[in-house]
Amino acid sequence: MTRFVLSLATAGVIAAALAAQPTGPAPRPPGARPAAGTQPSLSVRVEEKNPWTRLELRNAPQNFQFAIVTDRTGGHRPGVFEAAAAKLNLLQPEFVMSVGDLIEGYKEDPEILAAQWREFNGFVTGLEMPFFYVPGNHDLSNAAMVPIWQNQFGRTYFHFVYHDVLFVALNSEDPPGYKVDNANPGHLGEEQLKWLKSVLEENAGVRWTLVFLHKPMWHYGNRSNWNAVEELLGDRPRTVFAGHEHRFRATKVGPWTYYALATTGGSSKLRGPKEGEFDHVVWVTMTSQGPKMANLMLDGVWTENPVAEAAARP
Repeated sequence: MTRFVLSLATAGVIAAALAAQPTGPAPRPPGARPAAGTQPSLSVRVEEKNPWTRLELRNAPQNFQFAIVTDRTGGHRPGVFEAAAAKLNLLQPEFVMSVGDLIEGYKEDPEILAAQWREFNGFVTGLEMPFFYVPGNHDLSNAAMVPIWQNQFGRTYFHFVYHDVLFVALNSEDPPGYKVDNANPGHLGEEQLKWLKSVLEENAGVRWTLVFLHKPMWHYGNRSNWNAVEELLGDRPRTVFAGHEHRFRATKVGPWTYYALATTGGSSKLRGPKEGEFDHVVWVTMTSQGPKMANLMLDGVWTENPVAEAAARP
């Protein structure tokens, strides 16, 4: 598997943007000067007393922001994921990750599955930023669904590096339908574990590792091979995200936090944060101290004109 560094802008776009920039320094207001300790792009008149707390803007070049969507299916509620996609376009993350259960699946008829993927792909192709597919049990329910995934998306697990952060997307349905004691806690095949070992070795010096998979296998004891993943991860700084349970749970695993997310349209009683049942997207800001997370409830994200939007709603 070739290691690559993700670039969210093409060389052509970058060249065009540079060409559009003024060749000289931006004009300053009379008496304005760069504030001490700030970037040169900030010009402001600094006096003995000033109407602000500080001028160290939160724009460190190594920081970035992305979003995570969670389970759409497992009894999807029409309109919820579509609304989430529209609201992500308002929020403008750099890219969007997923944790699986994108279609209902559990079929072998290729025409039915093709129709389900056409519907879902229609949602995410409307996003104004990249979307990364991670498979869940509804997406790889049986052996017949594997080639359908591969024909569209190729790999069922992958990685990339962005701003010295390693993103690892695992396939917890390897093979589909894996069971232990009549339970289905998820599984990573031997080839996937070998691949993971090589990826982690090749990226031993990254500042943080973010892992995405569908099933929160750490909740299920030793019924599957999550212990092998923990051994490979070792003591590297990390955060892990999963879905599947349709209920938000944060779990401490040593010094690290692992998250099972709630829903982005999947079946839910929606009893609220106290029960961990809500529709949300996760907003992640990567900092030098690790990721900072905010759970954005979908009913709390509106357009720039909420009055007009409310009037248009039935």
